[in-house]
Amino acid sequence: MNIPADAPLHLLHQASIGTLATHARQPQGFPYPTVLPFAPDARHRPTILVSRLAEHTRNLHLDPRAGFLIVHAPDGDVLNGQRITLVGTFEHVESTPPVIHRYLRYHPDAERYLVLGDFSFWVMAVERMRYIGGFGAMGWLTADELDPLGPVSFDEEEGLVEFFERHPRRPQHVRLAGIDRYGADLEMAGARSRVPFETPALDDNALCAALEDCIERLTGA
Repeated sequence: MNIPADAPLHLLHQASIGTLATHARQPQGFPYPTVLPFAPDARHRPTILVSRLAEHTRNLHLDPRAGFLIVHAPDGDVLNGQRITLVGTFEHVESTPPVIHRYLRYHPDAERYLVLGDFSFWVMAVERMRYIGGFGAMGWLTADELDPLGPVSFDEEEGLVEFFERHPRRPQHVRLAGIDRYGADLEMAGARSRVPFETPALDDNALCAALEDCIERLTGA
């Protein structure tokens, strides 16, 4: 396996849309792919917001096993771009304030779906993933191999988002959607961008320092 360090993890944060493949009810057993927005949770797992009336939601209720494909090829060259296929099971999660707030940081427009009442959150419990980063850079990983470190808590992340938003040198067109120990997920003029950290940030002080460095890179300071 020849995979650059942390490349699969960063890829899970670079795209805002993925392809979900469920097992169809009708015709039974066939793969049923669909495209939909997602947000990575604190453990880098895809979180989706779906209507109970959607075909893929009904499929998941019958069989929660699924595949999820994420592609990052900004120049349009998909075969030489990065992509990762995750296989596992989707689990329904309660719409708690932390789940809602984090998802809306990544997809603010989704608030209009939440008020409808029939949308719910599902999170993928990943068993294995196949990463392809171009010619010769590919291999399988388990969920445990992806990230051995503990996740950033919701309260920690909220504090870091507030720190970023109040920073006097923050560019006004940049918003922090999420942060983990390996990088920051930014929204820049409506487009997703991932800023990897030079080294993993193991505590709150290191995360603040990493965000300071991120802002300096954005401003060219």
